[in-house]
Amino acid sequence: MLPTLVLVGRPNVGKSTLFNRLTRSRDALVADQPGLTRDRHYGKGRVGTRPYLVVDTGGLEPVAKDGILYEMARQSRQAIDEADVVLFLVDGRAGCTPQDAIIAEQLRKTGKPILLLVNKAEGMQRVKVTADFFELGLGEPLPVSSAHGDNIPEVVELALESMPEDMLEEAEAKEDKPKLAIVGRPNVGKSTLVNAILGEQRVIAFDQPGTTRDSIYIDFERAGKQYTIIDTAGVRRRGKVDEAVEKFSVIKTMQAIEDANVVVLVVDGADQITEQDAHVADFVLQAGRALVLAVNKWDGLDAHQRDTVKRDIERKLHFLSFAKLHFISALNGTGIDKLLTSVNEAYAAAMIKLPTPKLTRALLAALEKQQPPKGSRFRPKMRYAHQGGSNPPLIIVHGSGLDDVPASYQRYLERSFCEMFRLQGTPLKIQFNSGNNPFEGKKPRPLTEEEQRRAHRSRIRGRKLYG
Repeated sequence: MLPTLVLVGRPNVGKSTLFNRLTRSRDALVADQPGLTRDRHYGKGRVGTRPYLVVDTGGLEPVAKDGILYEMARQSRQAIDEADVVLFLVDGRAGCTPQDAIIAEQLRKTGKPILLLVNKAEGMQRVKVTADFFELGLGEPLPVSSAHGDNIPEVVELALESMPEDMLEEAEAKEDKPKLAIVGRPNVGKSTLVNAILGEQRVIAFDQPGTTRDSIYIDFERAGKQYTIIDTAGVRRRGKVDEAVEKFSVIKTMQAIEDANVVVLVVDGADQITEQDAHVADFVLQAGRALVLAVNKWDGLDAHQRDTVKRDIERKLHFLSFAKLHFISALNGTGIDKLLTSVNEAYAAAMIKLPTPKLTRALLAALEKQQPPKGSRFRPKMRYAHQGGSNPPLIIVHGSGLDDVPASYQRYLERSFCEMFRLQGTPLKIQFNSGNNPFEGKKPRPLTEEEQRRAHRSRIRGRKLYG
């Protein structure tokens, strides 16, 4: 088990910047705006040969009694309970504030080892920048700079020096786990669904669009199977995205879709299927990811509303016919087990390994039912097929004249392969590879005198035989 370093402090003191520095990544969104981070964000780091876990948290607002600030503080307190060492960040340029004093008092009560880091100390004298923070009673303040990396390696060394040796050994890499991304428009219940799957209030679920701003990766186990679930920000129409932070949130969501194996597209059953739902679905399809469609808030609909939703899905999302459809209630937890069953089936279909002989027999069976139409001069000839990749499955068909195969016949082959191999929940791509003519572009060799005489004699015999 790796040691866990948890970053806490007021909003906008540089916790996410330090998280990115410690993990050598850009996983956490960073902007000059307080309250950007809201959920716990985990990452791995390493100093020398020693690995560790880092947890980024939202701003700890001790006075918040309700609302989004209260939920952020609750997430921070849960992270502190998991910590081996707490890195308490304060702002060296703002000085010691009453909020810092309240947070320091709460941290002392936890009994956790605490390192007090005075951030934004670049270019400032150590004595002056740390003087105000001795009154917090957390030992000697350590001046650092998250943005520039000043004194960061020393802080990590100090945090890890008291850890047992067995905690500093990295766990053996486990087998690949399905990555499951939860995507959709804002306020359709994505975070509530994540919490329902995990069985705990792991991410903030709030009745306010745009609550989730970053993509949160969470490892979990269910029914003895390991998964990684990704809670993403809601994707609004391009014309509705104004703030730079929201634009980066959308980019993070698109990256999460690319990184996932299976995507669960959540739509709001209480609202009509919108054009934006279709746009998100199309992006998932273009990325080639396996897909499961979940209609949330189903328990609150009457029979007429349910029929309307089903007709809307058939009309507006007809291109997702390969995906399984589930009607769920994330708030009440209904339909979750069947949803995960479909996720497992879609993952198995996306990662399937298809032997070349079976693929070739399936290709020949499809050709026997329906030959490809003729091109400009000749009918395309398909000889054999093999698998070229997974997630999504890629089938490469070899033959001649395949540049003229129309898109309609390609779709016919895709459907045929999916039916023959029972691939449910994943798109399938076909790539045509035409063999090259070995004599193309080459000039014929001039005939020798002997070859010319033989050719002449052959023509004479032909005239005598056939007149």
